[in-house]
Amino acid sequence: MATTPVTTKDPEKTGGRSAVRTLLRLWPYVRPVRGRLFTAAFVAVLASCTGLVIPLVLKWMVDGPVADRDSAGVWLGALYLLLFGLAEALLFGLRRWLVARPLAGVEAAMRADLYRHLQRLPVAFHDRWASGQLLSRGTTDLMLVRMFLAFPLTFLLVNSVTILAGMAIMLAQEWTLGLVLLAPAVPVMFVCWLFERRYSKVARRAQDQVGDLTTVVEESVLGIRIIKGFGRHRSQARAFRELSGTLRGTELAKARLLASIWAVIVTLPELAIGTALVLGTIQVADGHLSAGTLVAFLSTALALRWPVDSIGFLLAMSQEAATATERYFEVMDAEPETSTVFAVGMRAAASTPAVGMRAARGGTGGHSGTSQAPSSAPTPTPAPTPPADSTGPGGLQFHNVRFRYPDAPENTPPILDHIDLHIRPGESMALVGATGTGKTTLTALVPRLHEVTSGRITLDGEDITAIPREELRTRVAMAFEEPTLFSASVGENVLMGAEEAAGQPELDRALSVAQADFAHALPHGTDTQVGEQGLSLSGGQRQRLALARAVVGSPRFLVLDDPLSALDVHTEAAVEAALRRVLADTTALIVAHRPSTVLLADRVALLSAGRITAVGTHHELLRTNAEYAHLMSGTEGTEEDDR
Repeated sequence: MATTPVTTKDPEKTGGRSAVRTLLRLWPYVRPVRGRLFTAAFVAVLASCTGLVIPLVLKWMVDGPVADRDSAGVWLGALYLLLFGLAEALLFGLRRWLVARPLAGVEAAMRADLYRHLQRLPVAFHDRWASGQLLSRGTTDLMLVRMFLAFPLTFLLVNSVTILAGMAIMLAQEWTLGLVLLAPAVPVMFVCWLFERRYSKVARRAQDQVGDLTTVVEESVLGIRIIKGFGRHRSQARAFRELSGTLRGTELAKARLLASIWAVIVTLPELAIGTALVLGTIQVADGHLSAGTLVAFLSTALALRWPVDSIGFLLAMSQEAATATERYFEVMDAEPETSTVFAVGMRAAASTPAVGMRAARGGTGGHSGTSQAPSSAPTPTPAPTPPADSTGPGGLQFHNVRFRYPDAPENTPPILDHIDLHIRPGESMALVGATGTGKTTLTALVPRLHEVTSGRITLDGEDITAIPREELRTRVAMAFEEPTLFSASVGENVLMGAEEAAGQPELDRALSVAQADFAHALPHGTDTQVGEQGLSLSGGQRQRLALARAVVGSPRFLVLDDPLSALDVHTEAAVEAALRRVLADTTALIVAHRPSTVLLADRVALLSAGRITAVGTHHELLRTNAEYAHLMSGTEGTEEDDR
């Protein structure tokens, strides 16, 4: 199995982006919980400063009770140390409690926005992006963002305040020794700057590779029947090992960078502390420094080891969070289908295979910023839209429609060119053509799964671009050649194509039309769970349920993409008989490959080389059009697949 092409940003170009500017894009999500986060940061600073008081208590004990051999004073000092230690622990525990719930809410809100936005994005976007890349953005990347908000965001501030306060205390106690400890500051800052530049590229590369690996795993699970059927488990395992090995190498590169910065930020301060210890001991021996002051100085220096040592992995976590945020907004910045308030109806979920089982109602506006993701479908350039005219031609009409895929080079011919076709109200039109002529693409233009490049399509005289998408998809129902079922019950899958008020009567009627009464004989009837992709059912059963989903809402317009291809001849005949009753009151466009399906329609349109070359009844075209007669004879050759 071929690995899905990955659509990601070049990791080598991420070095120029500002991690701070990228992370600031999280502010709209953080703002509602800023009170608790600021409180948690203040509590953490207070806890850290409480820890710096302990060396001062030690100084008092050594120069006072210990030097005076005052046992009562020693016990009092020990009590002070215990109280300050408990206070520090309780304050850090309070900080964790303050951030746990709100940050879980931030992650949930970001994930919900991402899911809603993915449903709003055009099909052209989903055609370009590997599903594993989208999954990793909604799982691993958001986990990294939450971890950053919970720990590095706070402790970069806390540790900075702690280091500054600790250095001030040490300089106040003995400025010469304090300067010794300040000596490594410049080389450490330079190493941190160099580390940040290099680590950002490697972190981005690793997160993109996680998306690649997720894609392979997902494809292997969904395509397990193909893998087993063709004995391709070894080649697929080899592809997995290669990607896994590549990711392992990238993770090792991250580890080497982290080890290098740790080697510097641990070694240099340790050398400085050792030097200060020797010099301080000499000063104590010479009587220029009290033993208590030296103990307090060294205790403060040791208390600063953790804030200094943690700089490496705090910067690493911040860079990973920055790349995760960048990847998240690459998707969020992609232009959705509409800029107006979006509410996905139940039929929209049935019309678009890319959406989930439960269509989201309502949504947030897109986030501002420059998109890093591949551009979505371009804005259509239809001819000026006249006002809807109830006295004009009704039904479904294509007016000089032209379509080229957004990612196609400009010099390539369009998939569809100068399509003029009128399906009268209540009429059913069969669309016939050789494989690769654009039949499926043409049907996808009606519910605006793709936008026309030029020209326009009207429903009862109204331009579809003037109809809100959710309303358009309540008027137009679709059944795809490759049926998509969700991990839900049979009834829920079928009723996705109806209004929320639809119930058992509508379900039974749709199952009857689609000859899907087998659903009642399942272990739990229409409440039986069909499993992921509906693979617990046969291909014909899945196709009949998809057809039932299309007709359950009694739509005004029906688009069927070869809906009977997986049925045996007897079931097909029964479905056709039931469909004739449905089509009597519906304007329908039916992609057909077999004469039996063509006979469902009142008229037939022949699509050839991206153009409608003939329109007439089945028998008229058999007599007058050699290409149509050739197609209906079943002897046409196989060409490249229809997009």
